[in-house]
Amino acid sequence: MWKNRYLVRIGSWGWGKTGKFGFCLICSTLIIACQSPNPSVSEDGKAGQPKVVVTNTIIGDLTAKVAADKVNLVSLLRPGDDPHVYEPTPQDSRALESAQLVLYNGYNLEPGIIRMMESTSRQAKRVAVGEVAKPLTLSKNGETVPDPHVWGDVKNAILMVGKIRDELAGVSPENRALFTKNAEQLIAELKKLDNAIAQQIQTIPPQNRRLVTTHDAFQYYGKAYGIEILGTLIGISTEEQPSAQTVKNLVTTIQKSRVPTIFAETTLNPDLIKTVAQEANVKLATTPLYSDSIDVRGSRGDSYIKMMQENTKTIVEGLGGTGF
Repeated sequence: MWKNRYLVRIGSWGWGKTGKFGFCLICSTLIIACQSPNPSVSEDGKAGQPKVVVTNTIIGDLTAKVAADKVNLVSLLRPGDDPHVYEPTPQDSRALESAQLVLYNGYNLEPGIIRMMESTSRQAKRVAVGEVAKPLTLSKNGETVPDPHVWGDVKNAILMVGKIRDELAGVSPENRALFTKNAEQLIAELKKLDNAIAQQIQTIPPQNRRLVTTHDAFQYYGKAYGIEILGTLIGISTEEQPSAQTVKNLVTTIQKSRVPTIFAETTLNPDLIKTVAQEANVKLATTPLYSDSIDVRGSRGDSYIKMMQENTKTIVEGLGGTGF
């Protein structure tokens, strides 16, 4: 579930005595608190196996499926952690120092970890597997930057699997055939997933194929599967702060579009998007979308494939489709 906490007082918006968000205050602040450090990074090595460190749970899941049990795989982030605001620990530094291979997303998805990687003394091979995908761009602080959420298009995840396969074979060449076989199986599953998502989105009435979420993490998904990104509260990074004008404009956009449902996300506090839904008189989906992380083991979204299936199910149902 969400790991960030919002404290909000926005523009001419404020909290009334009943807790309803209304038009009353002038100042604007938003505090986003980062999640607690990760105490669970494994330091236990597997004798004779190369140590591979992955930075986020999506890359971790794909890597685990390709590697099987042939590498000592360590993930710095836990399910539900937000890579945008994650602050590495000394334990993470030790894991990076002892790695033979580091697989990270790139396009500045994990700024804290990237800074730590650049400061480590041991130069393990570092591969930005997300950067095999051609980036879309977004605006951040007035600049055009690559959008790091490349996995939203399953075709990009397929490219990432190929890169992971090749890099694993580089540190464990004796297992190249196994990595190739596992990657082929995973890619076949991903191709089926890609086709299924496209078919299910087509069941949404065309006028409803518009997505409103908390932060701008679904641009690749929208472009790949024909969903317009109508608006978001915050931009590319969860560190960003929505202004009073942004909130007001989003409410107006939702009202004009008549979109039936808007969506919260699992790694972000849903309170502000709930308020937007109330002010716009629109439904908020009861199930939040997975954006930057898979879920805990045994949950509905505990793998990349299940995460994408669940997101599609939630979007299709919320926007009036019949794919499920």
